[in-house]
Amino acid sequence: MLLSVIVDDEAAAIKILENYIARLPYIENIASFSDPVKALTFVNENSIDAVFLDINMPHLTGFGFMDLLKVRTKVVLTTAYSEYALDGYKYDVVDYLTKPIPFDDFLKAVQKIQNRYTSSSKPELGEDINDYIMVKTEHKGKYVKIKFDEILYIESLKNYVAINTTKGDKIITLLTMKDLVDRLPSDFFIRTHKSYIVSLNHLKFIDGGEIVLESAEDKIPLGITYRDNFFELLERKMMH
Repeated sequence: MLLSVIVDDEAAAIKILENYIARLPYIENIASFSDPVKALTFVNENSIDAVFLDINMPHLTGFGFMDLLKVRTKVVLTTAYSEYALDGYKYDVVDYLTKPIPFDDFLKAVQKIQNRYTSSSKPELGEDINDYIMVKTEHKGKYVKIKFDEILYIESLKNYVAINTTKGDKIITLLTMKDLVDRLPSDFFIRTHKSYIVSLNHLKFIDGGEIVLESAEDKIPLGITYRDNFFELLERKMMH
């Protein structure tokens, strides 16, 4: 899954790109900004795979944005002015889209982003872009990157969920259990109770109706409704 950010001072232009991205299952837009200065801070502090960047913006142009970018992410320029194309490619941008942007041109740009990541023998992000999720926290505007192998278990808290990690962090986010079941790899994460998802990588032992995880003090309940699926997934590891 590619994670993207849109930066444009026109709300209508942002809406068009958001709608385009929503049509594609392999890219997710996690934030849109009309203020390029705020967007720059966000991109520099988070792991973003692609930025759809307007050029003519107040306070900071798209070129100024790229000059101040501290991380290596893929940039697609979006602008109403074709005369900037040559300058854009001096920054090694992935693509240059002229407004109004047709969907097929946008789709080709996203495919170019994918190709750059898959064709590189050493990914610029230094890691598999599919081995983590980005979640919005309870603090406004803050997103946290969580690697799959750092997740111990997830607990439902009514309208929120708490993601407990091997580092001892408890990250509160406005998601549902279904959101996470759908996103996490099913070979390693399984729901054991209506209120719990556990990582099988950190399973220590099972004691009747309770699960104990490595480096976790809490005992996770194994609900009757979920027992069959749980043991079916573990069957190939069982020594009888």
